[in-house]
Amino acid sequence: MNVDAAAMVASMNVDAYDAMDTKATPAPVMGCCAPLDAPQLSAEEAVATAALFKALGDPHRVRIVNLLAVAAAPVCVCDLTPSLGITQPTVSHHLRKLVDAGLLIREQRGTWAYYALDHVAMRRLAGVATLTGDSS
Repeated sequence: MNVDAAAMVASMNVDAYDAMDTKATPAPVMGCCAPLDAPQLSAEEAVATAALFKALGDPHRVRIVNLLAVAAAPVCVCDLTPSLGITQPTVSHHLRKLVDAGLLIREQRGTWAYYALDHVAMRRLAGVATLTGDSS
């Protein structure tokens, strides 16, 4: 099986987020994960990696990551709600899980919060998830 997350992440428009406001809040979880093809994972690395995959283990969260990956700029929670077809509190819940996992950056602008992919975390995710092997 060949899963090339690196190619998927490389195709994302992540450079548009380099100039985000410094009030943005990234979470540090992504820094502690090890590649799945590492010779051996420590217990702590396995827990951190499992937490990352758990954050991506919900279809709404995967769709949120997709919507943010194709966005040219940070997206307001109010703009995500109609696209996902779920209530704003539910969208906010999923966004919080993704922020806590270190995958998103949250920026407060007045009343609304704007979200973007953390491009450093996406590159680390690509390193964690890139595997090559026999699919049989």
